[in-house]
Amino acid sequence: MPEVLALLEAKPTNDLGPAPTTNIPALREELAKLLSSGKCKEAIGANLSQAQVHQLDPKDVMKYHKRYEIYVGSKTTDSMIDNFLTLSIKAVGWVIDIDDADALKNKLKNDFIISKDMSQFFGGLALKYGGKLALVNTALITAKHANFSKQITEQSSVITEELVNNTE
Repeated sequence: MPEVLALLEAKPTNDLGPAPTTNIPALREELAKLLSSGKCKEAIGANLSQAQVHQLDPKDVMKYHKRYEIYVGSKTTDSMIDNFLTLSIKAVGWVIDIDDADALKNKLKNDFIISKDMSQFFGGLALKYGGKLALVNTALITAKHANFSKQITEQSSVITEELVNNTE
């Protein structure tokens, strides 16, 4: 009975270290690349040198890499939300008149429910598709900067001209 009580009173240890399948050298390399980008302090909350990264124990490599993953995920999600909202507002603007698109976008981004659900949606996409999301974001950014009304107006005038020529 005293042995059982001793086991129950003992604090559990959750520090199992990195999983045996974790590629610590690859994670170190990603952290080293982060250093060269100049975003180390912003991304992981610490200024490290290349030498320090190569001397980190595996537990710290995992800790800093998790922080880096969270940073990248947050930036990706923010970018996707911003581009999606801009494009959505532009599309809605074809149907109804929007008096201030920037104010509307800020209001939508600051709405808790919209922000939470869109973060979960785009965060899920980032987890599932990873780097392939760059293609989607490239398309969103390009569409965000395209002037579709000019294209539609030009195509409409060409179609109208063709209709007039065909009826003559």
